[in-house]
Amino acid sequence: MHRREFIMTGLAVIGAPLLSGTVRAADKKPITWWYETAAPENQQNLQDLLVKVFNEAHPDDELSIDFRGQELDKQLRVAMLSGSGPDVVYTAGPSYVAAMAQAGQLLPLDDYAQKLGWNDRLLPVFIELGKYNGKLYALPKTYETLGLFYNKSLFAKEGWTPPTSIAELETLADAMLAKGLVPFAAGNADWRPTNEHYVSIVFNSVGGPDNVYKALKGEIPWTADPFVKAIDSLNKWWQKGYFGANYFSLTGEQAFAQVATGQAGMAPTGTWNFQNVPRYFPQNNADPGFVGFPSDAAVGAPVYALGIGSTFSIAATSENPDGAANVIDYIFSDKFYGDMNSVWQGEWNMPLHDLSKVKMSPDVLPLYTDTMKALAAAVNAGQYGYTTWTFLPPATDTYLVSGMEEVWLNKITSAQFLDKLDQTFKQEQGEGKVPAVPARA
Repeated sequence: MHRREFIMTGLAVIGAPLLSGTVRAADKKPITWWYETAAPENQQNLQDLLVKVFNEAHPDDELSIDFRGQELDKQLRVAMLSGSGPDVVYTAGPSYVAAMAQAGQLLPLDDYAQKLGWNDRLLPVFIELGKYNGKLYALPKTYETLGLFYNKSLFAKEGWTPPTSIAELETLADAMLAKGLVPFAAGNADWRPTNEHYVSIVFNSVGGPDNVYKALKGEIPWTADPFVKAIDSLNKWWQKGYFGANYFSLTGEQAFAQVATGQAGMAPTGTWNFQNVPRYFPQNNADPGFVGFPSDAAVGAPVYALGIGSTFSIAATSENPDGAANVIDYIFSDKFYGDMNSVWQGEWNMPLHDLSKVKMSPDVLPLYTDTMKALAAAVNAGQYGYTTWTFLPPATDTYLVSGMEEVWLNKITSAQFLDKLDQTFKQEQGEGKVPAVPARA
């Protein structure tokens, strides 16, 4: 598709004076965006804080969001193949972007990034993660990490302190089992890929992020000793009962609620669960805590595995790519970051380089704002690990989710699991499907 040049020098920004006169709805250029599942109140937040504000500031455009639910990924793939997808392409992560870019379904964003200042506004690692064959095709809606949520009130009552090593973690989990508590609140009834959250944790915290980086670059196999040790550790935790008896029947939210009620001691999960903290902790008179997941002695300090929950791109067939770029540009503004994170934490942690100008509601939990600032600082300093759903190619990631269950259910060994994972990865690597992996600092 031929790229249209900007009509004006620079693009309109939110807060710019509206043009005089009115524009008939029929004359407005539509900007379509398909979104995933969102609670009714959060659908309204998007309408109020994004759609309404954007459309008022851009009278020539009309942004609309269509909530597609859990079928979004499937519907999007089909639509993109036929060239009938939305203008703003919202994917589940970089592995999806690589496949779409390879198929010529996405518009390169390099010119927009240069003209709109995205290269300076966003953390550099995320610019690199959105590239395929040297061109920029995607920017992350949110970046996230994995860590350890816990009930500070319960810990104070029992005289426990957050673990700082794998050995301390296992000692604490055993103490929780002895008291009839579930050490790790977890469940995959509503999202089977929850399995890979824990694989990502042990790959980085037990295997080490340097080794994960080498494996992603094809320098060592996934069958290497650090990964065998990692999967063996995860399987040991499962067999000892750390994940409880109801993992396959609990949803992620139901499991997380058990930390607030004191039924479970800890929740090894992602920062997206900050959105569930105000739903459960206050009503149970509990105080939440969050720390980096402890690491093996050979790894050292806690590792914050870096993940991208979803990405923004522009369809190659879009008839209004400038409008779509304006939408993405506003999303990466200080104002939108502050407004949206004030009402919806955990899902809109855009990778802004500097959060000092962001203003959020005083009602926002300080634990959340402190965690996001600490995460931004760690990423900026190159102190991060790698989540599987962000850095593995699609077939490898799909097998990881199902294969880990086979290990837990004693159908295959850790070595067999890693052997097939490695074979699948090498095949996709040869096909050019591995997402970009920025050089490690």
